[in-house]
Amino acid sequence: MGRSNADRIDAGEQPVLLSVVVPIFDERDNIVPLFEELSDVLLGMREAFEIIFVDDGSSDGSLEILEGLASKEDSIKLVSLRRNFGQTAAMMAGIDHASGAVIVPMDGDRQNDPADIPRLLDRIAEGYDVVSGWRRERKDKRFSRVWVSRIANAIISATTGVRLHDYGCSLKAYRREVMEGVRLYGEMHRFIPIYASWQGARVSELPVRHRPRTEGRSKYGLERTVKVVLDLLVVQFLGRYETKPIYVFGGFGLASFAISGLSAVYATYLKLAGIATYIQTPLPLIAVTAMLCGCMSILMGFLAELLVRTYYESQRKTPYRIRHTMNLAE
Repeated sequence: MGRSNADRIDAGEQPVLLSVVVPIFDERDNIVPLFEELSDVLLGMREAFEIIFVDDGSSDGSLEILEGLASKEDSIKLVSLRRNFGQTAAMMAGIDHASGAVIVPMDGDRQNDPADIPRLLDRIAEGYDVVSGWRRERKDKRFSRVWVSRIANAIISATTGVRLHDYGCSLKAYRREVMEGVRLYGEMHRFIPIYASWQGARVSELPVRHRPRTEGRSKYGLERTVKVVLDLLVVQFLGRYETKPIYVFGGFGLASFAISGLSAVYATYLKLAGIATYIQTPLPLIAVTAMLCGCMSILMGFLAELLVRTYYESQRKTPYRIRHTMNLAE
């Protein structure tokens, strides 16, 4: 306590190199011990740094403790949200206000070990853009947290093609350029390595320590798994069809047209063969309904294409990402 980043590093000569982002929600008993651990580790690295605490609408006095620390420590930045928006939104707020070349988010419950941060940065220095923590020996409830998480991680890896053992570990390291333009919603902070990999980033995984919770209580239950599955569907859609949504809507529309045509042909066959009249079979109704669904899907695809072009062109975004250039004017 009482030591600041400015005590070791002249902020006027050396820019902030590392930003540690810590979302906080009702963790009053963990804040001070976590800050002391972080300070010991980061000051020992002798690199410029900042610690960004994001209070996510705490009601247990966490905000007052954070304000007290921020008033004494130059290394602390505090972002206080108006209400509880969730871990992903809080993490996004911290990342938006980070100024480091490398961004390291972590949980505020002290289950992540700050001593692993230098190891993550060493892996970044090897040329990786994202280093994801892997809680190999997780200290949580065996069924409701550990086994459910393993099943979810296996499904995500198989679905996305990005092979990681632990998407849910908050302790990760990102190069700043990987996070530029990334917007997070729902529970999507765990999917950042997937976004990064699809954009050509080099992703690595590193086993990290995981400690049992000693203070406070967990805010997550099995219902979070449902949210993760739904977010995974969104990620898959955006990853494959973000720039060509007509492939999804148009494909469904063409399939509907095919069902409509087959139903109409079969209904006509039954009529002409004297097997059943149009009113004795649901096939005419299926044909009409499928035709309408097909038309609506195609029209929605056209509308989605217009929205995609408006999104990219209005913000001057490009559907590609450049790693680096040579001999080009800035």
